[in-house]
Amino acid sequence: MGTRHRAMGRKDSIARTEGQISQAPPASRREPAGGVRLQKVIAEAGLASRRKAETMIVEGRVTVNGRVVRELGTRVDQERDHIKVDGRHLKPAQPQTFVMLHKPPGVVSTMSDPEGRPTIGNLLHGIGPRVFPVGRLDFDSEGLILLTNHGDLAQALLHPRYHVPKTYRIKVKGVLSEEEMQTLRQGVKLDDGPTGKAIVQKVRKAEKNSWIDLTIFEGRKHQVKRMLEATGHSVLKLIRIRFGPLHLGDLAPGRYRYLTDREANALRAIVREGEARGAGNGQWAVGNGRNKAPATSSRHTNSPAPRASSLRSRRERP
Repeated sequence: MGTRHRAMGRKDSIARTEGQISQAPPASRREPAGGVRLQKVIAEAGLASRRKAETMIVEGRVTVNGRVVRELGTRVDQERDHIKVDGRHLKPAQPQTFVMLHKPPGVVSTMSDPEGRPTIGNLLHGIGPRVFPVGRLDFDSEGLILLTNHGDLAQALLHPRYHVPKTYRIKVKGVLSEEEMQTLRQGVKLDDGPTGKAIVQKVRKAEKNSWIDLTIFEGRKHQVKRMLEATGHSVLKLIRIRFGPLHLGDLAPGRYRYLTDREANALRAIVREGEARGAGNGQWAVGNGRNKAPATSSRHTNSPAPRASSLRSRRERP
């Protein structure tokens, strides 16, 4: 009887440790010092985005210490565990890289396209680490796109709880009345629910059309266009000119530049302060009708800036 209980105890122990692959004793893998999530390690190595890395794991394309791993919660020790993806050893994590691109119209906001259309990946010649876009712009839209290999930061910047502002300069068909602008400010009812508050400012007015700056704090599909259509106006041209603390400035369409250390740190501050506040309000808020994002520089060049954060930027605290 005692032998049977001991055998059952061993089975229970194996079941409890399933998904933990290091050959070290269980005591050496306690949380939170039990390693790093496998999908995060793959993303930081620049092999794929966090979401794509998760797909790779579920598909059984990743092995740790010779064993196929399919559990997304698996944690690994990068110094002790041997990780392979599609049979190839995973290279060490790349330095954090942050790139600002001015996407021109007629270009897809992805690194590749099965239909063979031009992509933003075609515009990023000379960038060593593999980067991924943080969010997207419509095919016919243009403006600022942030690209990075920092998966955690990218996910946080896109999460609605951080309220990261995105400002668009829009050419609107017709002239917006003050009542219509106030409707945009207070939120518009769309098919997928009402939008949050927005900041709207007139830039200039033509005889038949008008230009406005619209700042939103969420990112639904075609949201800006749908908001304007809800007021009876269509969008003739759309340019994203700001993303959080980043300003497009005079960066020409089709060109990119590395972020300065100050800009990269400003992005990290959004996440840090949002977490410090319990991710309730984030760093940004709609208050007096103005966006208080700090101004940053914008050098238009396709070569690394002298103090590019991609060289050796300090990691933020976990």
